[in-house]
Amino acid sequence: MKMKQKVNDSKKQKNIGNYIKNKKQKRVYYSFLTFVLVVCIIQMGISAFLNISKFISNQAKIKTMKSFKLEVISENKKLKNKFKDFNSLKSMEAIARNNLKMAGKDEVLVIINQSQKQIEEDENYNPKKQHKSLLKPRNKQ
Repeated sequence: MKMKQKVNDSKKQKNIGNYIKNKKQKRVYYSFLTFVLVVCIIQMGISAFLNISKFISNQAKIKTMKSFKLEVISENKKLKNKFKDFNSLKSMEAIARNNLKMAGKDEVLVIINQSQKQIEEDENYNPKKQHKSLLKPRNKQ
């Protein structure tokens, strides 16, 4: 009987040893799976953050581009109107008179040169008006 008891005890010890071994293997396996899961969750969090930040920056870029588009469209309309006006005779005549210092048949061109000190002292100093000519019509007699 003692022999059978020793055999049974040795079988129980083997079973307990196998049980402990299996338990340790499961712990290692579950620890590894937990680590993989944590890494995946961290990666998903980082990618979500990057996607949200890209979305926000793209929305800001879209907003600035839309405002720039509106500015360009309005400038284009102004330039089209200027181009239409430029093709008219009145605008060509105004350009010739102001920029090229030309005068009509019944006009006298008078250009008054001022020194720099006089220009600076002038209260209504405007650099754009500095080079304009004064056109006076001639009196017919």
